[in-house]
Amino acid sequence: MTDEVVYKVLLLGDSSVGKTCFLLRYCDKSFQEAHLSTIGLDYRLKTMTLQNNKSIKLQIWDTAGQDRFRAITKNYYKGANGIILIYDVTNKQTFENVKNWLTQIKEEANPNVIIYLAGNKIDVDEELKIVPTEDGQQMADEYKLPFKETSAKEGTNINEIFQELVEKIDESFSKLETPKTDTKQKTQLSAGGKARRHHGPGQGHGRHRPVRREIRRRGPRREIRGLRGTLRRHARLRDG
Repeated sequence: MTDEVVYKVLLLGDSSVGKTCFLLRYCDKSFQEAHLSTIGLDYRLKTMTLQNNKSIKLQIWDTAGQDRFRAITKNYYKGANGIILIYDVTNKQTFENVKNWLTQIKEEANPNVIIYLAGNKIDVDEELKIVPTEDGQQMADEYKLPFKETSAKEGTNINEIFQELVEKIDESFSKLETPKTDTKQKTQLSAGGKARRHHGPGQGHGRHRPVRREIRRRGPRREIRGLRGTLRRHARLRDG
């Protein structure tokens, strides 16, 4: 029986750019005009199929955009395979802060993490749209990121972004896992007849790997319990 492949995807961006609505639209095909701001982190599991008919389970983390939660949410960057970085096309500041988010991603996330830039809320009236499409595309070109404008309210480009992102993640892993003839990896048979792989220095233990091992070790529920404990400690320090 083969291991189920699970990829971890983070939704990042300033508060109120529509990350939770983005998640609900993709996972539940629903939209809520009003909802409470995310406290710390939330997550959903979603199974999807790639173009090659490969089944993938996504662990999608909805992160809080408020500054007071930055120290907590950045702890979850390390195991991320993909990031959807979202700004609000009706709010210039959220677009300008994209560079700050990219800096933090560079400092905290795996070096090979796949990032997708999304300009959300294009369902608004044209006069309310402050960030032109051209500016979003220019930002994406500058950082060599794929880019789409989206509407969580109407569902525009939400599924397409997730599909393209996960296809890129899986393609990246396929390249990393392809054996090379010039590596120093050796396969030897043990006394029991089973193959053992011996890795040379720096091989086989890279930081960029499928998240399935991490999930087995900790699991989303355990991560959520750890987050709650962290929030309680922050509250005691603040109120003490």
